[in-house]
Amino acid sequence: MLLLREVEGSRGLPIWIGAAEASAIASVLEGATPPRPLTHDLMADVLEALGHTLTAVRITDVEDGTFYAVLEIDGEQISARPSDAVALALRVGSPIYASDEVLAEVGVEIPAPREEEVEKFREFLDNVSPEDFDAPQDS
Repeated sequence: MLLLREVEGSRGLPIWIGAAEASAIASVLEGATPPRPLTHDLMADVLEALGHTLTAVRITDVEDGTFYAVLEIDGEQISARPSDAVALALRVGSPIYASDEVLAEVGVEIPAPREEEVEKFREFLDNVSPEDFDAPQDS
């Protein structure tokens, strides 16, 4: 599942995507560089080589659980699957938008983590060691 979150708001947009698409998105988020360009890397390279710019990705509609998106390239809109559009946008640093109608229809409220919970988790991470997870030995 791909979860897009509002920059200034508390809603999220959950979009079910396939494993290959999730991998393409995760690899760029993790900063992984494949030995040869993957499809989205190739598309980013082609856009750059041809002097075109992906100015935005827009999630425009949802119909019967299927999401629709467009790539905005040099003022033109090209239909795309949201997963491919997001994977490309992440590679070239383009913004990702969802229409107000889509967010109103399928957006979900995502509560912000409470600062005290975040601080407790940070404290835990600062003090935990691998030995804390050793399995007890039977005697």
